[in-house]
This record gives sequence, structure tokens and C-alpha cells, in this order.
Amino acid sequence: ASLRARAMSAASILVIETSTPHASIALVETDGRIEQRTFCSDRNHNAQLFEPLQELLAEGAKPSLVLVGSGPGSYSGTRVGIAAAQGVAIAMGCPAVAVPSLFAVPAVENGAGCLAIGDARRGSFWTVRIGNFRFIEEPSLCDAAQLKAKIAQATADGVAVFSFEDPSRFPLTENLSALVKIEIPDATRLWQAWLNVDEKTRRQWSTEIPQPLYLKPPHITPAKRPWLVQGAAESSPPH
Repeated sequence: ASLRARAMSAASILVIETSTPHASIALVETDGRIEQRTFCSDRNHNAQLFEPLQELLAEGAKPSLVLVGSGPGSYSGTRVGIAAAQGVAIAMGCPAVAVPSLFAVPAVENGAGCLAIGDARRGSFWTVRIGNFRFIEEPSLCDAAQLKAKIAQATADGVAVFSFEDPSRFPLTENLSALVKIEIPDATRLWQAWLNVDEKTRRQWSTEIPQPLYLKPPHITPAKRPWLVQGAAESSPPH
């Protein structure tokens, strides 16, 4: 049977989305009913997650699949969600599969093309183009000038721009900032994204160990003290 068929016939499916402070957990029943719990925390998902998780599993639900949002977003929040998903999966003897949180927002419904942006801190930003529930390009880092150019190009292409964060945190002109919508992923939409991607993608995700969605180049931000990795022969520490 296909992954889609197994997903829709499963005893129940647990979905965890914690890549932003507005986190959620959902239990999808065999008849299609979805019970979702939401909670809000800022760097404290580990303390807030387990009460709603316990509530959803209190009736003796035994998920045959656990889906979890992989971001990009709050790195600590995403890691907490993935750890919880893996813990439940081990206890229930079922798979845990990571799904990009970027597919779990209203802007990408029906496979709409979008540009997602985020703040990678210390003057760098990340962007990724999305279309038909696929990454047209891998998430990558850029500077402020490149960010402005990418937003302008997306707008010229008729593509919506969204972020998990308030647009005011980006160094944009007022006109460009107004083009950026705040979109928050949730567990129910993460489940819908799982159903909307093709069989090949579901199989690929299912073979991968759940982990936060990393940005490229390999480090999300430049080193605070780059001289530490250049070697003493090339550069001496600043005084």
C-alpha cells in the first residue's frame, strides 16, 4: 500500500508543529476528524509541549505515524518538537517523519508559488522559493541587499512573500515591508501538506532521520570570532 493509503487508514496520526512560538499539536482520527491543541511560548516549548501532548494521547490513542515540523524557524523549538516526536514514535513503535514547516501555512495552499524569508541573525537572512509543495530552490542565506532584490523579483513575478516573523525586523523599505505577510504554520496544515505532496516526496521524507531544516551555506550565521577558525599562522586574535 502507498504511504498516502497507509496514512489515511492508520489508527491515528499525531502531528507536532513547534517551529514558531505559536505551536500546535494535532491528532488525526481514522474518520478524518482532527483535534488540535495550540500553545504559545518563546524559548520554552519544552515546558509547554507535554501537557497538550498528554491530553491528546490520554484517551488511549496509539498513533501509527508521527509527523513533525522541521522549520526553518526557532531552532530550539524545532528540536524540542522533533525530540518529542521521536519519543512518541519509539513508545508507539511507529515512524516519525519530518515535514518542512514552510508547507504548513495558508499562503501555500493549493500549491501556490511563494517566497519565504526569515531572519538568520547577525545581518544575514534566509530565503526559499516554494511552488507546488516543493522547494524550487533550497533554503539559503543572503545579505540585506540580496534580500531586497529577491523580494522585488518575487513581486515582479507575481509571487506572494511571507515570513514566520514580523516584517519590521527586516531592513526593508516601507513599500517592501508591506509586501511581506506574516504566516504561522500549524499542525493541521502540516498534516494537509503531507497529503498534498507526491508519493516520491513522502517516501524520501520517510527514509530521512528527522532533524531541523538546515540552511545553506552550512552555518546559519557567521562565526562571532572568525580568527578562531583561520589558524594562528593566518591571523592573530584581535586586541
